Amino acid sequence: MTSVPLTLQSSRHRRLVADCANCAGLCCVALAFARSADFAVDKAAGDPCVNLEADFRCAIHPQLRERGFKGCTVFDCFGAGQKVTQQTFSGTGWREAPDSGRLMFAVFPVTRQLHEVLWYLNEALGMPRTAPLHGELLAAFEETERLTLQPPEAILAIDVNGHRDGVNALLARASELVRATAPAPSKRLRKIGPGADLIGARLAGQDLRGSNLRAAYLIAAELRGADLRGADLIGADLRDADLTGADLSGTLFLTQLQLNAARGDSSTVLPGSLLRPGHWGPGAGSLAGAAGNGLPV
Repeated sequence: MTSVPLTLQSSRHRRLVADCANCAGLCCVALAFARSADFAVDKAAGDPCVNLEADFRCAIHPQLRERGFKGCTVFDCFGAGQKVTQQTFSGTGWREAPDSGRLMFAVFPVTRQLHEVLWYLNEALGMPRTAPLHGELLAAFEETERLTLQPPEAILAIDVNGHRDGVNALLARASELVRATAPAPSKRLRKIGPGADLIGARLAGQDLRGSNLRAAYLIAAELRGADLRGADLIGADLRDADLTGADLSGTLFLTQLQLNAARGDSSTVLPGSLLRPGHWGPGAGSLAGAAGNGLPV
């Protein structure tokens, strides 16, 4: 049985947090978006956002939501931006080497997916009840990290979906170990499971401890005051879900992206590895201030 020192987990965690100061604005260039409630304009993949400045900073960062760029405040690259900029392309930006730009923009979303996998694996390694799987989890983490450190062409050849499928099976086993001691759900909640359609569901104040909500649709769900400790939220869609007063401490596989897409306030209890989104209002932490500093563990 392999154990993982907390300092090692914390070090890995910091590398999986976006460091915009060491990125060449890749999320503002590589990705496409369409004019919608989340974005005020259309932008093709590979075209710089109209708000991207010469130093790769956003000209309207403090007013993104007010100016119609809500989607930008939700996105999280899991640290892939600085990895691609500083390691894959050795610190050379797409402006200094325009010919490599297209390759850099293609590599970024692949590395971003792999870094999301690394985030989940690192979270699983920090859960005491997953100790029987620590050897497999470490091996999966190291293999995923190895994939991200390859040359650009090799990264583009990775079967990301196949790799994720294998890791997801391992993460599901880790989830089962953690949720095994959760109290039995009430009769009303027994049918809630992976991929459940809970759009707009009224779950305020419910005891959802240990629930398997993997890939569940919780869009605009009413979760005020709900107890989600030990619930598996990997891949759950929390867009506009109301998490006011909810207890998310100890939730499994919750990401900053999911929190950014949801609604909450200073009464929402969060895991120590995540920040309270700035747009949640009074008492919320600043996401902008987290860039380059790492998140608390």
